Amino acid sequence: MAFKIFTRMFFLALSLTVFAAQASAQSVLIPSAPQIAGSSWVLMDPLSGRVIMEHNSNERLPPASLTKMMTAYIVERELDEGRISMSDMVPISVKAWRTEGSRTFLREGTSASVQDLLKGVIIQSGNDASVALAEFIAGSEEAFVDIMNQQAQLLGMTNTHFQNATGLPAQDHFSTAYDLAVLARAIIQDYPENYPIYAEKHFTYNNIRQPNRNALLWRDDSVDGLKTGHTDEAGYCLVASAKRGETRLIASVMGTSSSAARAQEVQKMLNYGFRYYETERLFRAGQELMAADVWGGAVNNVSVGMAEDVYVTIPRGSRAKLESTVDLDSVIKAPIKMGEELGRVRVVLDGETLVEQPVLALTEIEQGGLFKRLWDSIKLFFIQLFN
Repeated sequence: MAFKIFTRMFFLALSLTVFAAQASAQSVLIPSAPQIAGSSWVLMDPLSGRVIMEHNSNERLPPASLTKMMTAYIVERELDEGRISMSDMVPISVKAWRTEGSRTFLREGTSASVQDLLKGVIIQSGNDASVALAEFIAGSEEAFVDIMNQQAQLLGMTNTHFQNATGLPAQDHFSTAYDLAVLARAIIQDYPENYPIYAEKHFTYNNIRQPNRNALLWRDDSVDGLKTGHTDEAGYCLVASAKRGETRLIASVMGTSSSAARAQEVQKMLNYGFRYYETERLFRAGQELMAADVWGGAVNNVSVGMAEDVYVTIPRGSRAKLESTVDLDSVIKAPIKMGEELGRVRVVLDGETLVEQPVLALTEIEQGGLFKRLWDSIKLFFIQLFN
């Protein structure tokens, strides 16, 4: 049985490399990542989660209005779960009306729709709109902040803590370039129906038309989000995403010197990533990777594969160097439930592990009859005895 498992691992690895070896005989040379003028930055592929370039990406810094990405994410979650709707009317409190900084120009004592307020948060970076939505969802901004911090932990934003829904300066209000890229990834993947709002260039409310502060929306047609931020403490920050062909990248930069600089530095990151890297889907969800031997089952093997699509982000031209192995459990006995973990798959490039995930049973296998179970037990005993 060990020989069979090894043989299947070999052919799985071979399947990843034959096509690429035929298509590309020589890898593209990859230059060093460009230098970025900022306090911290990260460039990530959201499908694979691969970080292409970074500097101080886990340094805790004030996020300014990048905070509003979490405010918007929670609103989108509430919409998705049916607890609120875009047409709901939100009363505007004195606190929301008086909130300092960038504004949607709400009027105290009036009401605005969730849709208008969400656009005010995303497009205009309205602090008043952020507070109004926070109060509508949680009863107060303070209670909403509790939700923000809980959500940050659920998303794996381990170096993030919020004190308000706006990003106005506050003690112990911090995040990182990496955590904000993780949040951008969640916004794009979890609620794609609302993501087009991040690409809107203008929004008019109360007869006041304001532009989106993300200058890349005008300069690069592939850019379709996400959010800018600025305070004296934070400097100029930007989290942007772009899609070219089938590849999407997220760039996050914090602490640049001007609005022009943040756009320029993110553009450099995106251009580098698209030029020199590509994302490949190696396995489809539910695709059979191999048939594993089953002992004592109604049938003699079970199909194994992945629960979700598996992507890797690699330097262009390096697909032929990918190596993949599957390490199955040494003895797999029936009964087997669909989705049961039966081993792990590992994908390596030049000694670096890109993927290490469980492989699962794609079908359910019932126990065989009494004679089948006894016969398989005898065979397994002698195989293990001689091995």
